[in-house]
Amino acid sequence: MENKQSTTKQKKIILLASFLLFLLVFIISFFLGKFPIAMDDFFKVVLNKIIPLEQTWSSQVETILFKIRFPRIIMAVVIGGGISVAGATYQALFQNPMVSQDILGASQGAAFGAAIGLFFSLTYEQVISLSFIFGLLAVGAVLLMSRFLRTDSVLNMVLIGMMIGSLFSSAVSFLKLVGDPTNTLPAITYWLMGSLSSINKQNVVFAAPLILVGMMPIFLLRWRLNVISLGEEEALSLGVNSRVLRVILILAATLITASAVSVSGLIGWVGLVVPHFSRMLVGNDYRYSIPMTAILGGTFLLFVDDFSRLITTSEIPIGILTSFIGAPIFLLLIAKNNRSVRQ
Repeated sequence: MENKQSTTKQKKIILLASFLLFLLVFIISFFLGKFPIAMDDFFKVVLNKIIPLEQTWSSQVETILFKIRFPRIIMAVVIGGGISVAGATYQALFQNPMVSQDILGASQGAAFGAAIGLFFSLTYEQVISLSFIFGLLAVGAVLLMSRFLRTDSVLNMVLIGMMIGSLFSSAVSFLKLVGDPTNTLPAITYWLMGSLSSINKQNVVFAAPLILVGMMPIFLLRWRLNVISLGEEEALSLGVNSRVLRVILILAATLITASAVSVSGLIGWVGLVVPHFSRMLVGNDYRYSIPMTAILGGTFLLFVDDFSRLITTSEIPIGILTSFIGAPIFLLLIAKNNRSVRQ
């Protein structure tokens, strides 16, 4: 009993330390960028929103903070935390640590929707809307096909998701092939790389609430992930309807993924790697690993976005950096797991 209480206390301390690290990165992010902002100006501008002060800073500082950096930082945190939680949810549902948030084709469907909008030169808001809609439709198609084929097998659902994702990826490639090589092709290619450079206040208002709404049922039902990860028979014996729970959590994770991809493009590896780090820190208990995953995901993507803004004069798409960082880290995790199994 004492060991259990000690372990629980240790997990809470790790969660608190991770949250404090997140706050540190969050605040530092406001000072990073091509335009330097003094610390006293930052705190004066922020305090001025609460208590009116005599303006001793340039209007440019306020514009950069609230119209450029604030929306971008908020979306980096929300998207990073959201897709990490979605990835952890799928890993629990499918009892496979190698799956991520795009396993059922949500990311590929969203990419196709954005490609259509860019192909027909639609407005930025219309591109985002189409991306979001097709992301939802992709997973909807997977669920419908699973129901039509009368299969509840996790493996079959994953295979159907891979098939749907492949179809949408092929459709994107076709649009790139027939698109205007001067304008359309570069626009689609750049969008697929993933970036937060175009994030604005409207994107925050559209995507952030949807991502947070998708995260809510996962947080509320995270203790049931412990049950469903044991297997369908064990879940039924404990009074948990795994089929209904699986649909609810898939819809929640899909809402997160489609919303995130619609405003940021494809950002890979975050939803695959971050849940592994979370489990390394607080174990496999989803009551603790889901909050930890959200904190680490937000911190990681915010850190990578800060790095992308500073590394070169022309900003590197964040999707490229997450792949460069995530792939080697994931390889190290696999090697560590193999050593643990052998021992």
